[in-house]
Amino acid sequence: MSDRPNGQPSVTVRHEPVQARAAQRVEALLDAAAAVVIEHGIEHLTTALVADRAGASIGTVYRYFPDRVAVLVALAERNLERMRHAVGRVLAQPHETWTDATDAVIGAMVDTFREVPSFRSLRTGEGLDLGPVARQEVAPLFADVIAEYVAERWGIELDDERRDDLVLAIGGLDALVTYAFLHDPHGDPRYLALGRMCAMQHLTAAFGDPVAPDDPRDGAPVT
Repeated sequence: MSDRPNGQPSVTVRHEPVQARAAQRVEALLDAAAAVVIEHGIEHLTTALVADRAGASIGTVYRYFPDRVAVLVALAERNLERMRHAVGRVLAQPHETWTDATDAVIGAMVDTFREVPSFRSLRTGEGLDLGPVARQEVAPLFADVIAEYVAERWGIELDDERRDDLVLAIGGLDALVTYAFLHDPHGDPRYLALGRMCAMQHLTAAFGDPVAPDDPRDGAPVT
């Protein structure tokens, strides 16, 4: 006869702790992958190196990632999410002008390069060779975020041409910031300044001439 009341099963399935442990294990494996990428480069990352760095078995790595490409994609996705959060935090603030807002975004972008070492070599994975499956372009993604912010904050609506200028501003900035960190872990200030200058040209074309905060034309598109 069972000594369990009401016929309860002997083992209670507890999904949340299991999921939490799995998430922690994945994070640990990605931390190990990031360390391998920093020390050896993307091209030398292997599942065996990830397992060794994480102090885990190779079977544990394969439980979550079928091959090295899957590891790199997951690490790139995590990098992208960290950039999303960084940009989201600064755009949660009520900036006075669009130049204040975009300067804050640029600052968040640069901080991500400085604070997430694997970002400097892998970034969001756009350069990964995934065969027929290409990684999503990041510039249009962040263009959508910034366009939504300026539309809600200042009522600036972008047509296709102005949106193209915004995408070019973000893409060009990304390229120059990436180069700034190629040999300098703090970011070569010359290329960071050049990136901002080039971005401002296209941002002005998209949003209008920067004006004083109390000017009623603030943020008005150029006509």
